[in-house]
Amino acid sequence: MTLRERIKSKTTREGWILPRQTTSFADPDAWTNVDCDVTPLERRTWSAWTMFGYWFSDALNAQSWMAPASIIALGLTWREAIVCIIFGSLVCTVPLVLNGMVGARLHIPFPVAMRASFGWYFSRFAVVTRAITALFWHAIQTYTGSTAMTQIIRSIWPSYLDIPNHIPESVGITTQGMISHLIFWVVQFPILLIPPHKLKWLFVAKCVLVITTSVAVVITMTSKAGGAGDIWNLPYGVDGTDRSWLILSSLSSITGGWATMATNIPDFTRYLKTDKGVYWQVAFLPGIQLMLGLFGIICCSASKVVYGKYIWDPLEIAAHWDGPSGRAGAFFVGLCWVVAQIGTNLSANVISCANDIMCLWPKYLNIRRGVIITTVIAGWIMQPWKIIHSAQSLLAFMAGLGIFLAPIAAMLSADYWVVQRQMYDIPGLYRAQGRYRFNKWGTNWRAAVAFLISVVPSIPGMASSVNPSIKGSIGDADKIYFMFYFWGYTSAFLVYVGLSHFFPAPETQIAATIYEDSDIISAADVFDRGDSELGDEKKMSEREVVRKALNFSKF
Repeated sequence: MTLRERIKSKTTREGWILPRQTTSFADPDAWTNVDCDVTPLERRTWSAWTMFGYWFSDALNAQSWMAPASIIALGLTWREAIVCIIFGSLVCTVPLVLNGMVGARLHIPFPVAMRASFGWYFSRFAVVTRAITALFWHAIQTYTGSTAMTQIIRSIWPSYLDIPNHIPESVGITTQGMISHLIFWVVQFPILLIPPHKLKWLFVAKCVLVITTSVAVVITMTSKAGGAGDIWNLPYGVDGTDRSWLILSSLSSITGGWATMATNIPDFTRYLKTDKGVYWQVAFLPGIQLMLGLFGIICCSASKVVYGKYIWDPLEIAAHWDGPSGRAGAFFVGLCWVVAQIGTNLSANVISCANDIMCLWPKYLNIRRGVIITTVIAGWIMQPWKIIHSAQSLLAFMAGLGIFLAPIAAMLSADYWVVQRQMYDIPGLYRAQGRYRFNKWGTNWRAAVAFLISVVPSIPGMASSVNPSIKGSIGDADKIYFMFYFWGYTSAFLVYVGLSHFFPAPETQIAATIYEDSDIISAADVFDRGDSELGDEKKMSEREVVRKALNFSKF
C-alpha cells in the first residue's frame, strides 16, 4: 500500500481498525491486540535491574526533589519530612508488591486484571479513573519539563529570556513559555513511542544523568554556602495534636502520591522474566525517595545562605546561575530535568494511560496509538499551564483522587491473594460472558459496596481541600481525609474479603490457575481416563470434576 493509499484509508473509521489477533483468548466476535493480550515470551525482557532503573526513572523528578517542601511549609521540621518520606514510601510498597505480582506471574495488564474483582463492565470505571489521573499528571509533568527546557535554551542564548510576550495574561503562559513547552513536547514525543519492553536502556541513561547532576548541584550549593545552611535548626511551627495530625496527613500524602503506580503496577511488571524483581521495590522506592529528598533539603538550606531565601525548585536555583560557568551548569541541570520528566512521564503516566484506553477500545487502539492520544490531549487540549497557574483547587482535587485509587488497588490485592488464593482463569478474563462477568450487569456487587465504604468517609475532607470555605461546616470529618490512603486501602481490603467470604461467587473459584484453554481440556481428559484418584464421577458435578481434575494437571 502506497503512502497516499494509507492516508486515504485513514479518512474512514474502518481504516483505523487494527488487525485481529487470532491467538487471543477473546470471544470470536470481539477484538483485541498484542498489547492488550497476555505478554508474549519475547517481550518479557525485564529483570530486577530493569525494575531498579524503572523506579529511578519514575521517582527521580522535580516533584520528588521538592517533596520535603510541602511538609516543612506546614510547620514541621526536616526530621518529620524524612520520616514521612521513608514510611510513606514503605507503606506504598505493600500494594506495589501485592499488585505487582499479578502482572509478573500472569503477564496481564491492569485493565484486564481488574475484571476479576470488579466484573466485566464495572472494571471500566476503575480503568477510566486511572486514565484520567494519568492524563492530568502527564500534563503537569510535561509543563514542568518545559521549564527545564527554558534553562537549556537560555544557557546557550541568554537573550531567550527577553522574548517579548504577546499572549494575554489570562491565558496563564507567556510567549517564551509557550515556545519552551512546544520544544519540550516535540523532543519528548518520539521518545514516548518507544515500546515498554525496550525501555531499560533509557532507564539506565536517566539514572546516570540525574544522579550525577544532582550530586553536582549539592556540591556546588554547599560550596557556595560554605556548608549546609541552617534549615536543620528550624523550630516547629505547630504543637500538640495539630502536629500529630499534620504528620499523619503528610505520611498519607506521600503514600497517596504513589497511589497511581500502586494501582496499575501490573502494566509494567507484566514484562518481567520472573517475579523476583517485584520484591525489590520495597528497597528501591524508599531509598530513591530518601536520597532525592535529602538533596532537596540540603540545596534549599544552602540557597538561603547564597540567595537570601529558601528555594526548593532545582530549576529556580539554576536560574540564578549566570556567566560562562554558571550557564554551563544551568544547561546540565536543565538537561537533567528534561530527561527526568520524560522518564517519569513514560514510567508513570503515558504508558499507563495508553494501556487503559487501549483495553477500552482494542479494535482501534494499541499502546502506540494510545500514547499519541494521551500526549496530545495532556500536552495541548488540557492546557497544563492553566492547571498550574490558575487552578489551585484543581490541583487539590487531583491530589484527592487518591481516595478513589486506594480502594481499587486494595481490591486487586485482596482478590488475587485472599479471595482467589492466587488462582485466576486467564482466558476467562478476556471473555465478556466468562466466569468474571458475575451478572448481566457485569458488576461484582461486593466490589461496589467495598468501594463506597472506602470512599464516602473521605469525601468531606476532599471537598474541604478543594474549597476551604466549607471547612467550618464539616467539623472533624476532614480528619479521615488526613489518613485517606490508610483508611481507603485497609477498609476496602477488609470489606471486600469479608463480603467475598460470607457471600462467595462460586463461579470464580477454581482449583488452579488456568493459563490456556487446553488446561481445562487436559483436566477433562484426566476424568475421561477414569483416574481412580478422582473418585466416582457419578457423585460429582461436572464443575467439581473439572476442579478436581485440575489438581492432577501440569499445575
